[in-house]
Amino acid sequence: MHTFEVWAPIPTSVSVEVDGTRHDMIRSPDGWWRVDAPASPNSRYAFHLDDSDTPLPDPRSPRQPDGVHSPSQLHTLDESAWTDSHWTGRQLAGSVVYELHVGTFTTEGTFAAAVDRLDHLVDLGVDFVELMPVNGFNGTHNWGYDGVLWYTVHEAYGGPDGLQMLVDACHARGLGVVLDAVYNHLGPSGNYLDRYGPYLAQGANTWGRSINLNGPGSGEVRRYIIDNALRWFREFHIDALRLDAVHALVDHTAIHLLEDLAIETRRLSAHLRRPLTLVAESDLNDPRLITSRSAGGFGLDAQWDDDVHHAVHAAVSGERQGYYGDFGSMACLADTLRQGWFHAGTFSTFRGRTHGRPLDTRRTPASSLVTYTCTHDQIGNRAIGDRPGTYLDSGQLAVKAALVLCSPFTPMLFMGEEWGASTPFQFFTSHPEPELAKATAEGRKAEFAEHGWSTDDVPDPQDPDTFERSKLDWDELTREPHARLLDCYRALLRLRRDRAELTDPWLENLSVDYDEAQQWIVIHRGALRIACNLSAEPVTVPVGGSPVLWWEPPTQDETASATLLPGHSFVVLDSSP
Repeated sequence: MHTFEVWAPIPTSVSVEVDGTRHDMIRSPDGWWRVDAPASPNSRYAFHLDDSDTPLPDPRSPRQPDGVHSPSQLHTLDESAWTDSHWTGRQLAGSVVYELHVGTFTTEGTFAAAVDRLDHLVDLGVDFVELMPVNGFNGTHNWGYDGVLWYTVHEAYGGPDGLQMLVDACHARGLGVVLDAVYNHLGPSGNYLDRYGPYLAQGANTWGRSINLNGPGSGEVRRYIIDNALRWFREFHIDALRLDAVHALVDHTAIHLLEDLAIETRRLSAHLRRPLTLVAESDLNDPRLITSRSAGGFGLDAQWDDDVHHAVHAAVSGERQGYYGDFGSMACLADTLRQGWFHAGTFSTFRGRTHGRPLDTRRTPASSLVTYTCTHDQIGNRAIGDRPGTYLDSGQLAVKAALVLCSPFTPMLFMGEEWGASTPFQFFTSHPEPELAKATAEGRKAEFAEHGWSTDDVPDPQDPDTFERSKLDWDELTREPHARLLDCYRALLRLRRDRAELTDPWLENLSVDYDEAQQWIVIHRGALRIACNLSAEPVTVPVGGSPVLWWEPPTQDETASATLLPGHSFVVLDSSP
């Protein structure tokens, strides 16, 4: 016998169909329906609401072997398959994160195939593998942000057992695992939650209906989210969650959902005796997210920092369109590196308003900000999904890497960045519904037309070739110029592990010099000087020291008090006696 249960305050009757046999369920006053029914460990089951003959999947379904519109399947992970009893976790501070999309990381696009590439990540020198969302969505391939069954694992990747295998393999190699979790909206196909209960609010955000965090029934909706997050930590041994677009969570209650989640995550972490980390993606530049609860904040561990990306990218590339408009100068880059955000109570021309709050750099470590030269968004939301290597030379890519990997923040790489992958990462979907497929393709073109891109260049997200083009070409690693850039990344990450100055998280210990006209910038990290020449012409930078790592060989006179740096290059200098 198995106890089937579901929260469904809207219907007046609910039955569960288990392996073809229906069983009436009994309602409790809190809106939960339950019944004990015969079942095997892998029974298929679905719920019927009121008099409907349409079977609906379980909102907390552990597995959807036939897709998000089909019956659910009972599933429990095999505890004997875990080999990570030695794993005590890994803290985010001092670590380097590597973001990947399971479907395009390898040709096969599966968890099992990703395991075969983990040794590359170990050799590279990263510490965490961050997976873009892997929960249930309709279709075969997708970025993952259209999930509708948050408790499931996408079957095409390998399902829940495949995710277990990947996490276990990461831990065996000393790699932590970050999972991208989306709690701010649901996808457009396969979402039946509003038939069960008031999961959705009246308002909407950029991606769809908002989640009900305030109105009647919101207590159970919040529980639905928190239980899901804790499931990844407890059952799948996940080490950290990246919480997608938390600025789209509309919560006016006394204790915000994020603070609630931080409280319960800390409780579970104490019980499991390993670090459990919460990382927010936020557009707000609001330090309260990463301020401790004792100081009036939400108590999250870290948040993504787009300002560092924008400052680095605009300065190196020269792009100024859209949200890059306020960025690009050496002064902007220096200020952002010194204070964590550029917009910290300053006017944002892109938003048309004052934006952000200053970060208290004496109390908040820079390791609480996750920074990057690339992400799935910063590549995939370009019209053709082109990577920086298609419009920047290798020296410029190396300069961007040095600025981020030698910063006091927590660096993150996006898959393939380390060798300057030439394959694009484009926006792809596989909606089976013709009308939804058509609307997605037309909406994508209209969005870029508003930003001045030629709509002829925008690939059809529904075209299978768009997905296939986005898969990494692993044969590039041994070819130039990719092999040289990969060696540079490995050397930078090795230096970061070897020199404590580079993982020092306190911005008070960092200083920056620059020359706007000559386009050079120097970051001072203890005895190390990271000198970068963003111009194409050689420049003399007024800092000396022993060169320990460079892109193009620098030259110095006999006094070694100044350094001649070739165009589009960097050097790390050691000023130790």
